[in-house]
Amino acid sequence: MGRRPARCYRQIKNKPYPKSRYCRGVPDPKIRIYDVGAKRASVEAFPLCVHMASWEKENVSSEALEAARIAANKYMVKHAGKDAFHLRIRVHPFHVLRINKMLSCAGADRLQTGMRGAFGKPQGLCARVAIGQILLSIRCKDGHSQVAQEALRRAKFKIAGRQKIVVSRNWGFTKYARDDYVKWKKEGRLTHDGVNAKLIHNHGRLAAKVADGTNIFETPAMDKKTPLHGGE
Repeated sequence: MGRRPARCYRQIKNKPYPKSRYCRGVPDPKIRIYDVGAKRASVEAFPLCVHMASWEKENVSSEALEAARIAANKYMVKHAGKDAFHLRIRVHPFHVLRINKMLSCAGADRLQTGMRGAFGKPQGLCARVAIGQILLSIRCKDGHSQVAQEALRRAKFKIAGRQKIVVSRNWGFTKYARDDYVKWKKEGRLTHDGVNAKLIHNHGRLAAKVADGTNIFETPAMDKKTPLHGGE
């Protein structure tokens, strides 16, 4: 008996049902790789970021995520180069899907009990996504913006429902706007943290600061959630 179509499981109806010691015998998700491309590239290498966001509240199967990853990766490698981007799948399939197998052979009515004991066995995995939740992200250079948008447009066809492609205002995968990132970098307030960046605030123990005083600032970096620069 093959897989049921994803339309049978698209609607979010019940509570999350993750794999656990009570829910055993769950098959492995189809998607096993969540980062492709130049995933070790520095945060400085790729300033542009393009997202694909879900525009529906639904279940997205692990098979659909894998198909979308392959489609986007193949287009980016062909038109930008395998080291010119970093693609990341932003959702993980933790929700277990069940199936109540029914017999279709002769005399099946004598062997099965219909809807009695209809709680099914694990069949697959999916990710529960909300409206506006980011599904895929690509960081690259500004010159490959159109290529990244086209790659995500092709990946949209692998996933049910509606999605939107948006060009982020932030620098790469960081949470800082591009203008703020550039200014804080000039002020020496940012430290690289792999594909991300950390903002150095002016609170904390003075003894823990660098001896030459480069990490000591007169003004805060942010006022609540409003970025501050220099003597603002």
